[in-house]
Amino acid sequence: MDSRGIAAMNVLLIGSGGREHALAWKIAASPLLGRLYAAPGNPGIASHAECVALDVGDHAAVVAFAGEKEIGLVVVGPEAPLVAGLADDLAAAGIRVFGPSAKAAQLEGSKGFTKDLCARYGIPTAAYGRFDNAAAARAYARDVGAPIVVKADGLAAGKGVTVAMELDEALAAIDACFEGAFGAAGAEVVVEEFLDGEEASFFCLCDGATALPFGTAQDHKRVGDGDTGPNTGGMGAYSPAPVLTPELEAHVMREIVAPTMRGVAELGAPFAGVLYAGLMLTADGPKLIEYNVRFGDPECQVLMLRLDDDLLPLLLASAEGRLAEFAPRWRGEAALTVVMAAKGYPGTPEKGSVISGVEEAAGDGVVIFHAGTARDAAGRLVAAGGRVLNVTAAGASVSEAQKRAYAAVDRIDWPGGFCRRDIGWRAVEREKAAG
Repeated sequence: MDSRGIAAMNVLLIGSGGREHALAWKIAASPLLGRLYAAPGNPGIASHAECVALDVGDHAAVVAFAGEKEIGLVVVGPEAPLVAGLADDLAAAGIRVFGPSAKAAQLEGSKGFTKDLCARYGIPTAAYGRFDNAAAARAYARDVGAPIVVKADGLAAGKGVTVAMELDEALAAIDACFEGAFGAAGAEVVVEEFLDGEEASFFCLCDGATALPFGTAQDHKRVGDGDTGPNTGGMGAYSPAPVLTPELEAHVMREIVAPTMRGVAELGAPFAGVLYAGLMLTADGPKLIEYNVRFGDPECQVLMLRLDDDLLPLLLASAEGRLAEFAPRWRGEAALTVVMAAKGYPGTPEKGSVISGVEEAAGDGVVIFHAGTARDAAGRLVAAGGRVLNVTAAGASVSEAQKRAYAAVDRIDWPGGFCRRDIGWRAVEREKAAG
């Protein structure tokens, strides 16, 4: 029991990345928590949870584990298990789950599904064409001209999007999709209008009926400084995004989130979990770029650092349809995270390089989340993925959070890694201009 007489709850967290480490860190601080399990987890998550070798693709095994360990809530971190229907199978077994049904998860699992929903419900987004063959997609691209955007329809780990400034680049991206560069994700493509403006991320917690605003952030998708090079899963983020003013937030809720919630409910798929709207703030107002159905990665890391409330009751309320009772509180600070990636990312990352000094670099408003790490036979921390560490810092301003984060980056000894050195540049420029 906690101090309020509420029985402690066992929680199972699905996932192994930086997003899940941030969720584990926050959930572990809850007085409502009994035991926290993570499948499969990572070395960072292991300091907050018991990591278990559970095949999350085997839904029956997850259901059985949840029953055996008396799990009160399953929190699904990544998108792939949601698109595969894990939440449906848990709910069918009477197990509470944070995350949408497979049908609702199509908002991320199929870009075509989302574009068609936008067209049907008048949600502002880029003009588009949806194609299942290269010839028609190429013809559409030629007709529209560059700049133009090519997206693999399905899940492609954040890498299935090409913003083509030249027509040849767009045609090559279309061919790559249909030639199998993104596997089944590229069997269909969406070719859409290039939107000019500033990107921002807007989050809501949802319970099928209520959508509760849950913070803003800006991600940095390109691999190199100055937003150059190929798209990645995200090289850093900060929160809040000052460009999303309260007026713009209200506009987004009214014109984008509300009709989406209504639309999926009418399709028989009420949305519960995290609805993450990637927005372009154009001269004509905010437009939807895409939806994700989970916390962003690395946006989750900065949101968790700023959240001044217990996360677990919010996740539970989403699963139980009680979000209307809540109003999340936020710290009056900014947070910024720098992704340290293995050399070669976003292509083929170099794995196995030794990382030292992580524990020593944390503290003084800095938390370091593990994203793609492992322990070698000698117990040393090594790189085991593309994006490896998320060095996350709080500060009175984005500029202060940025200084703290990069000071911590510089204390980590990892010759096999690299990072962008300009995360937060838009907000820092705005702060300098404001004096």
